Amino acid sequence: MTSDISLAFAHPEERSVASAGADPRDRISLRDHVVEVEIGAFQKERGHTQRVMFNVVVEVRPASGPLDDDVDKILSYDRITEAIADELAAERLNLLETLAERVAERILAAPQAMRIFVRIEKLDIGPYKLGVEIVRSRAEAALQVMGQDGTEAALHPLVVYLDNAAIAAPDLPARLDALQAQGLPVILTVGLPDMVRPQTGHKPTQRRVDMLAIEQNAWVLAARDPRCVVMATRTEIDWAVKRGQMMVWAPSKLVLDAVDGPHSREPVALALWLAETMAAERLVVHGDVALPAGSRVQVERA
Repeated sequence: MTSDISLAFAHPEERSVASAGADPRDRISLRDHVVEVEIGAFQKERGHTQRVMFNVVVEVRPASGPLDDDVDKILSYDRITEAIADELAAERLNLLETLAERVAERILAAPQAMRIFVRIEKLDIGPYKLGVEIVRSRAEAALQVMGQDGTEAALHPLVVYLDNAAIAAPDLPARLDALQAQGLPVILTVGLPDMVRPQTGHKPTQRRVDMLAIEQNAWVLAARDPRCVVMATRTEIDWAVKRGQMMVWAPSKLVLDAVDGPHSREPVALALWLAETMAAERLVVHGDVALPAGSRVQVERA
């Protein structure tokens, strides 16, 4: 029991060694990496940063040939710190568990990475550390799309904006069939419903009212076709994208939690921001609305 408890609180590198299988692997590690970030589910954790410490160990596949002192042939330490920085910059998160999952998933996308231990601890909550630790392996990772050369290929979803006329159109199921036939995960977005909504006269609160109205419209679309499953969190969306599924975006959480969110409240601009955030194949716009300019992804009218 004592050894079990000691191992439970040991550094992830010791845990990696203790649980190693017969097939030897190399390891790279990041110890005591401290970052200041706004994170947490409680109201007292909003509006200010706190120190969070990362300890990460990655088991990597041994090199099949000479390294030739070439950094491109290894899993670089920068891959770990960049994964942490990228996930912290993507959006404000409530849970360390979510952050750990995303960091692990990002690092396991590297072809050399086989198994990863991620420990994240909050340092400023009290006279102690509060944290989580997860272990993930390539075998357990979500399925990836394989390219023609047998390597893992990035997934680029199709983001589609539907105006209210398209949502109500009798041929909506046929339109969704055509979108699915393109062989890409599909993220449907919608605009404001054709209804009077409260006017607060206050920009921050009006933004929330408008977001909720868009989400009401998302549920209207969901009622039209069972494929239109409403999703709000990045975790849900990533899960559906990796499985090639269709979904409808409820924007409030991603937009309001974004570190560098969209500057416009126009629904099509929100759809474009999502397309850029998700590295979409393109944004397809249904309806008589203006197409946004200056996009990093291709924008076309249906």
